[in-house]
Amino acid sequence: MKIIFYLSFFIIIITSCSEYNRVLKGDDYTKKFNLANDLYEREKYSQSIALFEQVYQRLPKASEGEVSYFRIGKAYYEIEDYYMGSYFLGSFFDKYPMSKKVEEAFFLKTICSVKNSPSKSLDQQETEIALNDVQQFIYLFPSSQRIDTCNIIIDQLRSKLEEKELDNIKIYSKTLNYKSAVTTAETFLNDFPKSIHREEVTYIKIKNSYFLAKNSIDNKKKERIEKTIETYRTFVIQFPDNKYTNELESLNKSLLQLLEEEKK
Repeated sequence: MKIIFYLSFFIIIITSCSEYNRVLKGDDYTKKFNLANDLYEREKYSQSIALFEQVYQRLPKASEGEVSYFRIGKAYYEIEDYYMGSYFLGSFFDKYPMSKKVEEAFFLKTICSVKNSPSKSLDQQETEIALNDVQQFIYLFPSSQRIDTCNIIIDQLRSKLEEKELDNIKIYSKTLNYKSAVTTAETFLNDFPKSIHREEVTYIKIKNSYFLAKNSIDNKKKERIEKTIETYRTFVIQFPDNKYTNELESLNKSLLQLLEEEKK
């Protein structure tokens, strides 16, 4: 009985493959389209893509071409080929701007970009692209029911960028790259004004500003000392109960002494 079962199963597979290849190589585009949809509905996405591509190339302006192009993009999305999915779903918007599938296509294209966003330890260019795509979706479809989801995604992407930038600041600080630490900290504070890390980042900025000023050439020293003192005073007002008080007070006293020496 087992031999009969496996033999029957094998025959079915061979027959299915033969039928697929026959349609794929044939000239009947109605059969191609119907089989592609059948395979797509049965989640055989990779096989459906080849047929949908043929239908689209033959009938780009027909309804079959529109459905085929959309399903090519979504099939890539379903098999987690997010770069190809992003390409087809993104260009669907340009090819079929009046389609009822435009919003869904653009949203799935956005999700592809989000899926391509790497972990925070890697370069975040893809994350920037994803963030831009989500914001563009909100701009294009402000009444969409997917807006709440988009806002959640934006928060997640910005959090990743925030953590990445914080890591960069800490690395610059630990490696005694004072100027880069200060510059990156300033960028962080401008880009993430409501960050829970503002106190820590400002502290790192002041500490590195101190060493940058102390080791500056003569024609930049006074200006950098005064700027660091000003940053320290603002920090004390913003974070009166900060945990860096003793360390920063000591740095500030040293800066005041250096400033007096510069005035002589």
